[in-house]
Amino acid sequence: MSDVLRRLERLRAPAIGLGCMNVSHAYGSPLPEAEAVRVVQHAFEVGYRHFDTATLYGKTANERVVGQALAGRREEVFLASKCGMAFDPEIGAKRIDGRPETLRRQCEQSLSRLKTDHLDLYYLHRRDRQVPIEESVGELGRLEQEGKIGGVGLSEVSAATLRQARQEHPIAAVQSEYSVWTRNPEIALLDACRESNTVLVAFSPLGRAFLTGTLRDPARLEEADMRRGMPRFSADNYPRNLALLAEFEALARQRECTPAQLALAWLRGQGADVIPIPGSRTAAHQKENLAAEALTLDAGTLALINAMMTPDQVVGARYSEAQQADIDTEEFATARGDGDH
Repeated sequence: MSDVLRRLERLRAPAIGLGCMNVSHAYGSPLPEAEAVRVVQHAFEVGYRHFDTATLYGKTANERVVGQALAGRREEVFLASKCGMAFDPEIGAKRIDGRPETLRRQCEQSLSRLKTDHLDLYYLHRRDRQVPIEESVGELGRLEQEGKIGGVGLSEVSAATLRQARQEHPIAAVQSEYSVWTRNPEIALLDACRESNTVLVAFSPLGRAFLTGTLRDPARLEEADMRRGMPRFSADNYPRNLALLAEFEALARQRECTPAQLALAWLRGQGADVIPIPGSRTAAHQKENLAAEALTLDAGTLALINAMMTPDQVVGARYSEAQQADIDTEEFATARGDGDH
């Protein structure tokens, strides 16, 4: 068993964690701070123990929210954050910076905002192509040796980068988008993780709300919502993707669960070393997602879902070309529709 899974087990944490990003970042207007704090507090109250944030989210506001929400509960939670990509006020945009001195400074700042002296897991949010991965990971390894972080993680990297990085220091976890709708880790990353007992933390396990069945018209999203710039959510592509969802929704009804619960149960069916971290702004959705813990899918049901929304059926790339340029992941050559590249 990996060290991450052992620590989660000691906390009696559910297999489903909470991605905290969406209360402060990317999906339309951020929640007012007091409301955001309450959302994270409620997640703890209903049973979540794995909380994921980042320096980037909300221009550091998300870390402050999580720190306030979990104050006094530090030893009861598994706390993860990320460095190496942050909002730079000088350029008015995010900047990827994997230099060792930057990562150390951001770690110290994250610890302060999160009101703690250590993080259980600290990810390099993006690989900086201008800095050798060994230098970035080496500095994170030193932070681990100093007790400031419990494990080194990587985010949105390829199998090749993971193998290169772990020559410098063990990698406890890799975070990547993974869902029924987005299976890129199955190209090579999942196998590479399993070579070295590295857990895969699956962000956007509900397909950025697509798999919940509640998002019918992306045109109604706020202008600031990042999905507006994603090819799969375009006016041409989204209706074709919705048509693929119908069979999945029917299976959820048959299983007497919600589509979101079915999507999370499918991910849990990929192995105990795959940890989904759905985000939610509402108490009802937090409870709905966590209830997927009780849903176990047999081999026949998993096979049925495997045949749905396959990469050759899904229309559009998961990121725009500009977004894709920032990451280092394998992509399916069979992506269809707008954004093919």
